[in-house]
Amino acid sequence: MFYSAYSWVRYTILMTLSQELSWRGLVNQTTYKDISSLDGDPITFYWGVDPSSDSMTIGNLAAAMMVKSFMRHGHKAVLLIGGATGLIGDPDGKSSERDLKSLEEVEHNKQAIINQYKQIFEGQNFDVVDNYDWFKDMNYLDFLRDTGKHVPMRQMLSRDFVQTRLSENGAGISYAEFSYVLIQAYDFLHLYEQNSVTLQVCGSDQWGNSIAGVDLIRRKTGGEANVYSVPLVVNKSTGVKFGKSEDGAIWLDANKTSAYKFYQFWLNVDDESVESYLKIFTELSQDDIQAIMQQFTDNRGERAAQRALAFEATKLVHGQESADAVKLISEVLSGGEDPHEFGAREFDILEKEFPTAQVPREMNPENIVNALVDTNLASSKSEARHFLASGAVYINKVKMPESYRFDSDSNRAVIKRGKNSYAVLKIV
Repeated sequence: MFYSAYSWVRYTILMTLSQELSWRGLVNQTTYKDISSLDGDPITFYWGVDPSSDSMTIGNLAAAMMVKSFMRHGHKAVLLIGGATGLIGDPDGKSSERDLKSLEEVEHNKQAIINQYKQIFEGQNFDVVDNYDWFKDMNYLDFLRDTGKHVPMRQMLSRDFVQTRLSENGAGISYAEFSYVLIQAYDFLHLYEQNSVTLQVCGSDQWGNSIAGVDLIRRKTGGEANVYSVPLVVNKSTGVKFGKSEDGAIWLDANKTSAYKFYQFWLNVDDESVESYLKIFTELSQDDIQAIMQQFTDNRGERAAQRALAFEATKLVHGQESADAVKLISEVLSGGEDPHEFGAREFDILEKEFPTAQVPREMNPENIVNALVDTNLASSKSEARHFLASGAVYINKVKMPESYRFDSDSNRAVIKRGKNSYAVLKIV
């Protein structure tokens, strides 16, 4: 499959690829003696994602941004979707066996991941391949003779996850999961022979699997191939792996992590890490990021760096319209803009994020009290009356009087209690 977008503003390349990767903090392990080798003739490379879920996470996004850097500098991308490996599941990092997924579930997940490829890599040329296509009709004996014969058992047994699973307190490992590394190594060999792929790019957790492919290519063909990995992204203030919120993983699918929650996640990253995230998770230039960070340094309270990061990352994953909408919502709810600026798109987003209640166009005190209770802004009517009497309730940024009439052209409004508790009113 081949995809190409028609409207794309050309990224201005001011650095070589090796310089850009170094500046963005995307240099980790590689088989290249010198990463300046990436600055030469175009390389055909591949990056793969297993469809273990119907969405990638922002952990995958870090590797995807590295892939975009390679694309921008003229290297040819082959994006692999692991229809075959997804049926087994990568055991690396897992303390016990995965539950096997059905063909139907894997097929659904594959299409979802491909759609995310198309969104993230919009404007770039790339091929999509599925390793199920070359494994589904493969003869098992031929695979053992032609591929398995070239893979030393010592190499496979030395993997850390195998040693852990086979240890006295380990959960053990099935032959299927043990063979996963061999299957992925064959992917590299197949793409080397059929697509002239000479480089695999990957996340740091895939280093061992990728090296197995390099070794298989060397043993079977005598050819040379390489691996380049992106480092694990770590929260600098805590030292722990980056990519989760209180609700769990941050997904790229809006049905799993909404565009609003996605934007809020980036908006709330810590000051110490925000510059590195701007470099990794956006395509902003060095000059742009320097200007943003200067503004951020001059007045940290404005959180200019976090706001730029949130908008750019959301635009990349969810598109311009969603990014514009959640940016406006965030600015309104933080007190900087007027809720009357909201259109249907913004209110549709708000209704999915906050409680809602129906209210009449002309509200008396009892209507307001009921609305506060119905939206869980108050736990009881007596508490609601207390909030109203103390001036803690606002509708569209206006302190709530005892009665209120909405304009004739209004059909939804924002109600706020205190500093950060919101709901949506549907006017009937």
